[in-house]
Parts: sequence; structure tokens; C-alpha cells
Amino acid sequence: MAEEGVVTVYGSGAIADPAKTSFSIKAGMAQMLRGGAIFEVMNLDQAKIAEEAGACAVIVSESISKGISRLIDPAVIKEIKRRVSIPVIARARVGHFVEAQILEAVGVDYIDESELSVADEDNFINKHNFRTPFVCGCRDLGEALRRVREGAVMIRIQGDLSGSGNVAETVRNVRKVMGDIRVLTNMDDDEVFAFSKKIGAAYDVVAQTKEMARLPVLHFAAGGIVTPADAALMMQLGCDGVLVGSKIFGSADPYKRVRAIVQAVRHYNDAQVLAESCSELDVAVADLRIVEE
Repeated sequence: MAEEGVVTVYGSGAIADPAKTSFSIKAGMAQMLRGGAIFEVMNLDQAKIAEEAGACAVIVSESISKGISRLIDPAVIKEIKRRVSIPVIARARVGHFVEAQILEAVGVDYIDESELSVADEDNFINKHNFRTPFVCGCRDLGEALRRVREGAVMIRIQGDLSGSGNVAETVRNVRKVMGDIRVLTNMDDDEVFAFSKKIGAAYDVVAQTKEMARLPVLHFAAGGIVTPADAALMMQLGCDGVLVGSKIFGSADPYKRVRAIVQAVRHYNDAQVLAESCSELDVAVADLRIVEE
């Protein structure tokens, strides 16, 4: 992982002065989430539980209607923002820049351009047009760097989207992104040009990734993370944090489970703390009532 507090921005083929670009300002804001756990919530009560348990942010969601995740009621977002002190993230559909405009007007702290539902099959939002920082998902390095070039200042390395609780796909995608970065760091300059073309990403962002030996923005793991051990695994694989779905609020004691995951992220290399975090949780993961997403 990169040094604490690193703020990166891409310029004409090199790392630019972070004091001179709005991208770096937004990237700097995102750095405050480093080493934390973000929890998906569906109402104010869940948001307050997440805040009290030590979440670094909440992402406000609602049930998917007929497979489509539309813009959540802005009044719900405003209420949660009034009642919690941690950053609030809300989702816009892929390519739906009007939903993003509405969320920025509401005053969310971050906008997640979510692949749960797509409004534009060919185009993503030009995130440079917004003051609000954007979060985007990826499944491989090329996708991650394309979203960064569009202006995303935080990447979700995304696994399972079905809510099954299976962490295997997330592990596979995290390992793939990290493995490709390790390969990239050993390339010479001529090979970087060919690699950029192969993965479909801009050369300047690829070159910056090579220089830093990591993604040039904050990157969290998302999908299938429901236990403290899952969260610690993602951190040990090199992620900056985790994003946890709302299903964990279906347990009998959601505060205890959320708190255990927060502690696991903070102490991911301490096996003794992890053992304590995994002990005496209310129910087995298999018995959790999965909240409709």
C-alpha cells in the first residue's frame, strides 16, 4: 500500500502538482476514508448504528424494483445527513448525469456511479464536471484506470452483486488487479505503451500506476464481505478499506457485527484482535436475513 496521506493526480504523462487541480482536491477528500469500513444502509436507524459502531461512511440505498436501482428519495438523504456526522454516499445509475446533478444539489459527500443499474449503455458520467467526488466500480485494472481517467477518486474492486454473501469473486478480482499492477511495475517504458493499449486505459494513468506500484486513487473491496475475517482478508490483500452490504443489518445484533468488522479493518494484521472480533457474533452468516436490495 502507498504512503499514508498520499494524494495523486494525473497530468500530462506524470504526477502533477496536487495543489493546482480540482481532481487532487477531491482525491484528498477521499483519503479521509482510508483504512475504514463503509456500510450500505437503507434507513436512518441503520445509518446511526453504522456511525456509532465506527463506520467511516455510509452509502444510502433502497430496494431494487424489478431489477432497477433508481435514485433514492432526496428527502431520505437529507434526513440522514442531518442526523449523522460521517460522510454520506448516494448512488446514481451508470451514465445518468442528471441523477448525479440532483445528488450534488442535495449535498451528498460522494456519488457512487453504480453498476447495479445502467442508464446509458455506452457512456459513463464525466466526473470532472462535478465538484462532488465520485466512487466507481471495477473488476480489472483496465476498468479501474478508465474510471480514474473519467474523474473517479475512489474505486470499488467489485465482486458478487447478487447479495449471496460469496466472497470468492471479490477475492478473485482483487487478486487480479493487484497481480496486474505487480506485472506492470516490472515493465520497461516500451512495454507500458503496449500494456496500456491491451487493457484499454490511458497511458498517463497507467504510467502513474507503474510509478506508484498501486492504483493512483483510493481502492476499497466490495461484495460478499459479511464477516470480520472477510474484511481483514481484503485489507491483507492490499485494499484501502471495505464496503459492506446492508444484509448484515438483518442480524439480531447488527451493532455488534458492524463493530466487529470495523475492528477487523483497523487491526487486520493482528490475529488476536481478529479472533476476538469473530467470537460470539449473534448468528452464523448463513442464518442472516438478507435484506432485499
